[in-house]
Amino acid sequence: MPELSSAVRPTPTGVIHDIGYQRYEGPRLGRRHVFGALYLHGLRAIFGFGRSAKAKIFPWLVIGIVTLVAVALAAVRSQLGESVATYAQFADAMSWLVLFFVAVAAPELVSRDLRSGVLPLYFSRPLPRADYALAKLLALVTGLWLLLGGPQLVMFLGAAFTTKDGLRGVWNELLDLLPGLLYAGLWAVVFASVGLLVASMTGKRAFAAGGVVAVFLMTTPIVGVLSILPSRAANELAGLASPSTLVQGVGIWSLGDLLVPDNQGGPSIGGFGPVYALVAVLLVAGATALLLARYRKVAS
Repeated sequence: MPELSSAVRPTPTGVIHDIGYQRYEGPRLGRRHVFGALYLHGLRAIFGFGRSAKAKIFPWLVIGIVTLVAVALAAVRSQLGESVATYAQFADAMSWLVLFFVAVAAPELVSRDLRSGVLPLYFSRPLPRADYALAKLLALVTGLWLLLGGPQLVMFLGAAFTTKDGLRGVWNELLDLLPGLLYAGLWAVVFASVGLLVASMTGKRAFAAGGVVAVFLMTTPIVGVLSILPSRAANELAGLASPSTLVQGVGIWSLGDLLVPDNQGGPSIGGFGPVYALVAVLLVAGATALLLARYRKVAS
């Protein structure tokens, strides 16, 4: 085939444009700020901030319910002059809402990233895999603690403004509030560690939510079976079989009358309170270790 002459050969038309790209010369904030940004983003996502109005419906519906219950308890106390429920009992009563809150919030934190495939982008930067998982876990723990602790503060303010004992009554009320906030923290840590681990197993949020609910609800019948065995030790250790009753067992052992007045109305744990506390620590530690291992696997 004959070559084209120079007269008909096309002339190059490509042009390199200078569009102003420059090297970043500003401060590099480092690992601590990356962790903080992930934590704040996760906390905002839990409550629907920065998302559509539809995404805000469920979390704020739950917040509205627990706050309304707290306001009602504060109003009843102002009329009767005595407490209807302690702060720890309020946390116990609202635990079923915490379960469903975790079932929605945990998949939102981790399943969306797994499904969309953005984890390689996160880990292409100097972000340790453990920091990603721990930031998400801390965000969920904080969100759950605020969910239970905020309404307790409403109850405290109602009691403080209606007390007849002046500053002494306010001080006594504060001493009752602090164990309730610690107990709310226990609920938050146990539910968040288990729920986030389950949610991290799949990128499909519906499956993740169903798995979280199943883990908490399907262990409850085991507690019922162990509670009717002829062995007293088995009855008192039955609460170890479910995260919910495990938390209640630790509360009964550590809070006593603040949770179960006169030792009536709650599950019997006998002298196994330290066992419940140890198992709770092991459960949280084990779930956290498995979560970190899960993200080491995802990263590889």
